[in-house]
Amino acid sequence: MAKYLKRGQDSSAVAENDAKVRATVEGILADIGKRGDAAVRELSERFDAWSPETFRLSDADIEAALAKVSKQDLDDIRFAQAQVRNFAEKQRACILDLEVETLPGVVLGHKNIPVNAVGCYVPGGQYPMVASAHMSVVTAKVAGVKRIVACAPPFKGGPHPAIVAAMHLAGADEIYVLGGVQAVGAMALGTETIAPVDMIVGPGNAFVAEAKRQLYGRIGIDLFAGPTETLVIADDSVDGEICATDLLGQAEHGKNSPAVLLTNSERLARDTMAEIERQLQTLPTAALAGQSWADYGEVIVCDSYEEMVAEADRIASEHVQVMTRDPDYFLANMTNYGALFLGPRTNVAFGDKVIGTNHTLPTKKAARYTGGLWVGKFIKTCTYQRVLTDEASALVGEVCSRLCMLEGFHGHAEQANIRVRRFGGRNAA
Repeated sequence: MAKYLKRGQDSSAVAENDAKVRATVEGILADIGKRGDAAVRELSERFDAWSPETFRLSDADIEAALAKVSKQDLDDIRFAQAQVRNFAEKQRACILDLEVETLPGVVLGHKNIPVNAVGCYVPGGQYPMVASAHMSVVTAKVAGVKRIVACAPPFKGGPHPAIVAAMHLAGADEIYVLGGVQAVGAMALGTETIAPVDMIVGPGNAFVAEAKRQLYGRIGIDLFAGPTETLVIADDSVDGEICATDLLGQAEHGKNSPAVLLTNSERLARDTMAEIERQLQTLPTAALAGQSWADYGEVIVCDSYEEMVAEADRIASEHVQVMTRDPDYFLANMTNYGALFLGPRTNVAFGDKVIGTNHTLPTKKAARYTGGLWVGKFIKTCTYQRVLTDEASALVGEVCSRLCMLEGFHGHAEQANIRVRRFGGRNAA
């Protein structure tokens, strides 16, 4: 039976915080919907002290930003984007159109059609999330999206040069220095100067995530995202130092980022807890990571791999780092996770920044029903049908007519009946 050596904050406190965020976001979105650009400008001034003549960057602005980024940083951005693009292209190649004759004279098919316009949000408040530009813009580009709008908040009083470089090199068509709910609302609802998009993607803080949740339905979104989560699954084939490093490496995202150790070794569990306290003495981001670990960190000891799988699927974490003698056991048996990182040679930071898989992943147990952002999220699979012969139309029409009458849909039935009469030369039986 699973034993907790440490528990995180209870669900009632989390729910109370969520309610406050909901109310704030609802008011902001209503204001943007009513007043457009004026509301966006006031919100940007209030939250980011940012109110330029225009939020959209010109070509000259973009070139000026690129000139501030070192050659090494530009090369690294290009390398990371090449990895993301390569994997996305391989995924896109798996998504095929279909056309099949299911009955003589009856042809059914589907086409995979890219979304027309997408808004990509790149966080830049606590940390400038350069990698989020790769994950959203590059992937949308590979999918074939015609118009890609990218937004990131100002950083230290202006556009963050590396974020702008990443957006531009990834292929964004429009780049705005605009953050938070006002950015998401402007892209989704449209204003006098920003044409609306069909879909919003990308991570963000609790307010950005809530804005996407409230807008879902009017626009599409990638997924419902909350604070970064990490789950380390380990046995005594590794030590407390590497477990602690991988837990704190994700806990530093924010003060409410859950980091959980799941192990079948109580000794490893206690060594990891001690090592976390030691590393927090020197970690530059200890203020955030330490609070997150104190409030949301958990340590769970299980009896077996089977029990560890059951607990992991219950937790349904965004990131799952597996460091055991047989990591493939978890690949074969786990069903609820955003992304798996198998073995000690890889880690969540590789996936976050450079290795090529997408870092926009489900949180808050959404991994039970969805995967993360990938090229397929930007593509609509739309069906069509074609009936080639009179005989096929009459055959399907007779069955359709009877099924419509079974449900009481007389108008539907007549749509079928007229085909039976015209193409079959008889009345529907």
